[in-house]
Amino acid sequence: MYTGTLTHVSEWKRFSRVLLSRGVVIFGLVVIAIVILTAIFAPLLAPYDPYQQDLSQSLAPPSQSHLLGTDTIGRDTLSRIIYGSQTSLIVGLVAICISSSLGILLGLIAGYFGGILQRIIMRIMDGIMVFPTILLALAIAAMLGGGIQNVIIAIGVSLVPIYARLMCGQILSVKENDFVLSAHVSGASNLRIMVNHLIPNCFPPLIVLMTMNLGMAILSEAGLSFLGIGIKPPTAFLLSSYS
Repeated sequence: MYTGTLTHVSEWKRFSRVLLSRGVVIFGLVVIAIVILTAIFAPLLAPYDPYQQDLSQSLAPPSQSHLLGTDTIGRDTLSRIIYGSQTSLIVGLVAICISSSLGILLGLIAGYFGGILQRIIMRIMDGIMVFPTILLALAIAAMLGGGIQNVIIAIGVSLVPIYARLMCGQILSVKENDFVLSAHVSGASNLRIMVNHLIPNCFPPLIVLMTMNLGMAILSEAGLSFLGIGIKPPTAFLLSSYS
């Protein structure tokens, strides 16, 4: 007979252990860390001022002095990409934080409590998803006006339904498990069940969705800026070589 003691491993620890045990995840984290560090230390890494114009070097090809060449008004392309990573990462990360936080909260409430509350929330999300993401972000940004804050809000709101629907589906599946029933029987509050049992077990697919939507958010920001609604020139952002 086994007489040892069983050690309880929290859901968050189990999730992080499984996540970090995969080589591709580690590689992705390293790439993300490099991009983030590049954005943070942009003033030290950029070889030139990203806003300095030199018309004599207009559309210069890659060379030792300009590794990626220059744009139409002689600004160093590499410097603008390095500085642009700051703006693009801020927009992408903050927009994803807004959309995922709101979407996860709405999906959690809808899936856990169900009933009329679920139908109301999900029908609102369905109504928002009728519009393509970029078109909805364009409409919201046009109503709010240009600027980085309004672009972040527009992109964040347009992505909320995706997280809400995924979270609701995950909750509807996970809440039927025996460990949730055991938590109910033991007298745990709804908040404790949601935070300690439901969210950790629903989070892995949400992390995948966040990483996928981060690139979408950055491309949406670039698209809105190209249309003249987002970030205004001469501010550097990714894909802004000709702004």
